[in-house]
Amino acid sequence: MTITITAFERSPDRGRGMARDMRVRWALEETGQPYDVRLVSFRAMREPAHIALQPFGQIPTYEEGDLALFESGGIVLHIAERHSGLLPDDANARSRAITWMFAALNTMEPPIVEREAARYLESDKPWYEERRPVVEERIRKRLGELSLRLGDADWLDGAFSAGDLLMVTVLRRLEGSGLLNDYPNLSAYIARGQARPAYRRAFDAQLAVFTAVSPDG
Repeated sequence: MTITITAFERSPDRGRGMARDMRVRWALEETGQPYDVRLVSFRAMREPAHIALQPFGQIPTYEEGDLALFESGGIVLHIAERHSGLLPDDANARSRAITWMFAALNTMEPPIVEREAARYLESDKPWYEERRPVVEERIRKRLGELSLRLGDADWLDGAFSAGDLLMVTVLRRLEGSGLLNDYPNLSAYIARGQARPAYRRAFDAQLAVFTAVSPDG
């Protein structure tokens, strides 16, 4: 049964790999699983056929036979549990890797996404300049805690895992913000993730979608 995922027909990130289908593509590439991609427009994402797969009208979705999933973290966990390469065999190490998956999405990502939303949706509001440093201080606190925990290690808990995959994709959202400048070990950590061949294949695949549909390339 061929795996099919959905992705933006025209990604708002202009092919930079920030859309959440990138996480699923990377997980499939790490585990060596072939997959198809169905591109959806913003209009199609609100239509009944897509809402039946993703009740919140977002991407990505995952279909394999009679199984349909949504939410990138849940999809990555499903892939990691069923195919080797993203979770350790040792039970305790496996549980720790899954914990890091939750930490990436529940602890690190919310203030980062809050900052993005404020910048795009509230930058013209009178309260924005007061709100921005408060949100950024929350991010710095989390970055400092993560940096301390990572230390000089290559990955969060031994070998590369699904926890690292999600954490790298979350931290990438801060590229260009300057917020990573004080944490060289986290910048190096992101670079290690991006250097993985599976990451490069996934990135090139999603970038090809943008270049194919963009009139200016």
